[in-house]
Amino acid sequence: MNEKTDAKQADFVKPDGSTVIRSMKLDGVLVDYQAEADWIILRKDDKPKAEMFYVRYSLIDGGDDPRPLTFVFNGGPGASSVYLHMGALGPRRVMLKDHGEPDAPPHVLTDNKESWLSFTDLIFIDPVGTGLSRLIEDENKDSKESKDEKDEYWKLKRDLESLSEFMRKFLSKFGRWESPIYLAGESYGGFRVGKLVKMLQQDYGIGLSGAVLISPALEFTLLNGSDYDVLPWVDVFPTMAGAAAFHGMARKLKDGESLENYRSRAADFALNELLPVLAAGDLCPEAKKTRILNTAADYLGLERQLVNRNNGRISIEYFVKNLLRSRRKLLGLYDASLTVDDPYPDRDNLDGPDPTLHSLERVFAAGINTQLRVELGLKTERDYNLLSMKVNESWAVDTKNHALDTQIGATDDLRYGMSLNPDMKVYITHGVYDLVTPFFSTDRISALMKLPPELKKKLTVKHYCGGHMFYAWEESRKQFFNDMKKFFN
Repeated sequence: MNEKTDAKQADFVKPDGSTVIRSMKLDGVLVDYQAEADWIILRKDDKPKAEMFYVRYSLIDGGDDPRPLTFVFNGGPGASSVYLHMGALGPRRVMLKDHGEPDAPPHVLTDNKESWLSFTDLIFIDPVGTGLSRLIEDENKDSKESKDEKDEYWKLKRDLESLSEFMRKFLSKFGRWESPIYLAGESYGGFRVGKLVKMLQQDYGIGLSGAVLISPALEFTLLNGSDYDVLPWVDVFPTMAGAAAFHGMARKLKDGESLENYRSRAADFALNELLPVLAAGDLCPEAKKTRILNTAADYLGLERQLVNRNNGRISIEYFVKNLLRSRRKLLGLYDASLTVDDPYPDRDNLDGPDPTLHSLERVFAAGINTQLRVELGLKTERDYNLLSMKVNESWAVDTKNHALDTQIGATDDLRYGMSLNPDMKVYITHGVYDLVTPFFSTDRISALMKLPPELKKKLTVKHYCGGHMFYAWEESRKQFFNDMKKFFN
C-alpha cells in the first residue's frame, strides 16, 4: 500500500514492496517460508526523511514460541547487506568454489543449506545510501540545506540512530517485541553491533539476546600503523605469517607443523619479542634489534634486509604485492590465501585487483538482483548499490567533543552492553587470512575487557579458515553454521 505524506511533500509515495512464499529443505525437512522486500520510512519532525530497504525471511510455521529475530547488516561504511545476505545467512546464496573463488559466468543462485533461517527469522538491512535505501530529498530546501541533510545519515552516531529507529519501527510493525532479538554485523557492521548493544538497550528499549560480530573493526586507532605506534603492526603480524606459510614462503615453519600452530607461534613472537623492539626503536641495542627483525622476516617470508630497513613495519599493501612477486602473483588484502595475476608486475605500487573485493563484485551483483527482481518479484527501476564509495568517502565522526579526541572504538560500548544485560551472549569471529581486520587484534582486545567470570562465559571468540568473508569457504561456512546453531539455541 502506498503511503503519502503531509502537504509539503505530497509528491512522495513509498515504493511498493513484494511478498512471496517459497519452500526449501532446512535440516533435511521441507519448510515454507515467507520472503518480503520492502522499505520502512524514517521520519524527522514527522516528515519522511529516508526510505530504508530491507529483506525479511520468516518461517510460515515457526512453532508456538516466538522465533528468534536477527537484524543483519554489513559495513563499509557504504556497504549494503548483500554479502551476508547472499553469501552466508539467507535461504539462497551465490555459488562459489571451495575457497571462495568465483565460478565462470553466468552466476546463478542455489538453496543455502547453511541458512540461519533454520534457527532464526532474518531481516537484512541496507543503511541509507546503500542497496535500495535512499534519502527523501525536499526540493523546497536550498542546496546547502539539502546537502547537510543528505550527509546527516553518513555519520557515525546518526547511522547508529537510524538503524535503531528502523529496528524499533520494524518490531512495532510486525508485533515482534516478544521475540528474542539478535544482531549480526560484518566488518564496520561488527563495529556497529558493538556500539548498538549499548544504544539499543539503553536508549531505544530493545533488549538483546545475542550479538554476533563478524570480522569486526573494534577500534579505529588499530587499523593503520605509523612510525610512532606499535600495536597495528603487532596485530597483523600473525596473519601475514600465516599467509606466508600457506603459500610455502615461511622460513620458520617446522616440518609437519600445522598452520594453526604456526600462527599461534607467530602471535606469541609478535607480542613478546617483536613488540618491545618496535616500541623501543633506537633505544633497543642494535644486535638485539637485528636478531629480532631477522626472525620476523623469516616468519613473513620476506628478505631480512628489507624488514630491517623498514624497522619491522611492513604494510599490508607491500606484503600482498611482494610476497609472491617472483611468481607475478598478488595476494588478497581481504583473503591473503587467494591470489590473482598481477597485471602490472613491473610497478612497485599495488594497482591490481583484489581477488575478493573486486573479483566477487559481479557474483554478488548478479545474485542480489536475481533474488530481488526474479525470486521475490520486486518491481523497481532503482539500481542496487552493493558498495557506495560516495557514502564511504563522505563518512564523518559526530561523536567528538574536541578535535583531539581520537579514541574511536566500540569495545567500551560492548562492555557496557554486556554489563547492562548479563544474559546477552556475544560471539566475535574473524577469518585467519584477513589482513584488513586481523584476528589477533580481537584476541588482544578481548583479553583487555576486564570482564568478570560470569560475563566471560557469555563471550565467545573463534576464528575460521578464510578471509574477511570466511564464509565464502565451503568448509568454514558449514562450521560457522553449526556453531551459530549452538549459539542461538
